[in-house]
Amino acid sequence: MRKYKRLFVTLAAVAGVFALPVFSAETWRLGEEGQWKAVSAEDKYLLAVTEIKKLVNMGETSAVGQAVDKLKKDFPEIAGPDLDAFMKAEMLFCEGKYTRTVRSYDKFLAEFPKSELYEAAMDRKFAIATAFLGGQKKRVLGVFNLSRYAEGIKVMEKISDQAGNAPIGIKAAVAVAQSYEKRGKFTEAYHKWSEISSRWPAGQIAKESLLSMARCKHAAYRGPKFDVSNLVSAKSYYENFELRYPEDAKEIDVDKILKQINEQAAYKEFSIGEYYQKTANKQSAAFYYQMVVDNWPGSTAAWMAKEAMKEKKEEKSGTKKGKKWKDNITEKLEKLLL
Repeated sequence: MRKYKRLFVTLAAVAGVFALPVFSAETWRLGEEGQWKAVSAEDKYLLAVTEIKKLVNMGETSAVGQAVDKLKKDFPEIAGPDLDAFMKAEMLFCEGKYTRTVRSYDKFLAEFPKSELYEAAMDRKFAIATAFLGGQKKRVLGVFNLSRYAEGIKVMEKISDQAGNAPIGIKAAVAVAQSYEKRGKFTEAYHKWSEISSRWPAGQIAKESLLSMARCKHAAYRGPKFDVSNLVSAKSYYENFELRYPEDAKEIDVDKILKQINEQAAYKEFSIGEYYQKTANKQSAAFYYQMVVDNWPGSTAAWMAKEAMKEKKEEKSGTKKGKKWKDNITEKLEKLLL
């Protein structure tokens, strides 16, 4: 029984076996040497479950039911309450009732945690959640098409909890983080990547989560009118990534990203000085301009700060030459960095 149920789990990977015209009471297939050979019981089973898989994906509900009944008749050793529960969920999937499908699989997973079909059920839930996160819509009142992102997130989170440290559990957690990031929800994505980093602090997933936290924090920075803490965090994560994974950091040119972050941070402080200058608070303006020069000496903003202070001295001495430099550079910075 276990042997055939295990084969049922791997039915999606079955290839190279096809039903052919029957020359006798047996089923035949073409062998490697071009000769017809009788299909074994195991092969017949694989043929049957492959056909069921195809019918499910095509939405042929009636044909699926008939095929499953025949499978249980031909292979009575596989029949059991877990197979019935599994196929009940598959039938709902076949009918396109995805929310009910997920609920049915959850019930199956709770009732038959040791079933050979457990992994197949988890894989199907993952596929449904992936479709939801991919933008599949839900028809409401026959008129409105609503997104199913929240539903997809919920299903993925549950898969991650159910699977623990199994590969599909990690994949589900990553899918949630990537979905948030893809939709521009960088704060939510950062928190999910942070959770992943804490849960799996070693290996490839640790490297991916660290880089992703840096990327999300950087993307969350909204410009000089907003808080700079996201830039500070992004810089810290990128520097940590460069320290721990120098080769990978070189490949994605982390130094260039850090230079951009420094330019953005410097320009943020310059914009504060510029604000004070506009409000006639010259002492505070001078403080921020000097801070930019001291903290980011090689930045464009530092050059701008020097020019601004030079302009102030010219105004004081009555030799002002104008400020075209600032208008041009500010526009350039805003286009390139913000």
